[in-house]
Amino acid sequence: MSAALVIGATGTTGSRVVAGLVAAGVRVRGASRRGVAVRRAGAGVDADVEVVRFDWGDADSYGGALGGGVDRVYLVPPPGAADPAAVMLPFLRRARAEGVRRAVLLSSSAIPAGGPAVGQVHAALPGIFDEWAVLRPSWFMQNFTGDHLHARTVRAEGVIRTATGEGRVGFADAEDIAAVAVRALVDERAPNADLVITGPQALSYGDIAAVLTEVTGRTVVHQRLTREEMAERLAAEMPAAFAGMLADMDRAIAGGAEDRTTGTVERITGRPPHDFRAVAEREAGGRG
Repeated sequence: MSAALVIGATGTTGSRVVAGLVAAGVRVRGASRRGVAVRRAGAGVDADVEVVRFDWGDADSYGGALGGGVDRVYLVPPPGAADPAAVMLPFLRRARAEGVRRAVLLSSSAIPAGGPAVGQVHAALPGIFDEWAVLRPSWFMQNFTGDHLHARTVRAEGVIRTATGEGRVGFADAEDIAAVAVRALVDERAPNADLVITGPQALSYGDIAAVLTEVTGRTVVHQRLTREEMAERLAAEMPAAFAGMLADMDRAIAGGAEDRTTGTVERITGRPPHDFRAVAEREAGGRG
């Protein structure tokens, strides 16, 4: 019986992909650095998932993830890696040699094929697999409701700090990203394309703060930083090179690079994407 390997199975999109695959009747192998049970509140899926330890930096963990009927894989790059291709491409070539025929890669709307970081993996993927998709979501709505730096400062201080100015972003719900990923993994024909995923509206960080204020009943504001201030702030949380890349993305947002929406979610899943207010009410409502 074939199976899908989900790398990053306990993460924001991975846990949701696991739940979607289980609901679709697919056998799932959930891989994470700690090899712990895959749980999402209310999903009730951990009993149906084979759990394995997987670490991009430890090639000895690859064997337990592959084999046993795994013929498709959902790929979440190593977090904070400035050069993920260095570890991902050897694994992907091994996966292809061991029978994986389809790969779905999580990338970013800000990074095209051949671009920095995961863009190098994107460019190589069609040369390794005949069946593939690259998901290029915009910034996650869950950045304001989960464990992201923005969510933590919202809860602790009522502040979102960015270098995006008045730039707008088509923020995407992780539930919608996962729904697209599941279709890309299970549909008879793979997309064989990169899929830019957004929500239904492009919003500024000021707009986001206003919605959070209304939904939670607690004042949230957007504090504008310079690109250099943002890079310094992020460097306290991650490697400096990666922090600088993210700060550059903020500057690009300020210039309008992410001011767009797409119809990808509805085209692939058959339903419209969720808007930010709905997600905030679902995940952040009542917090104060």
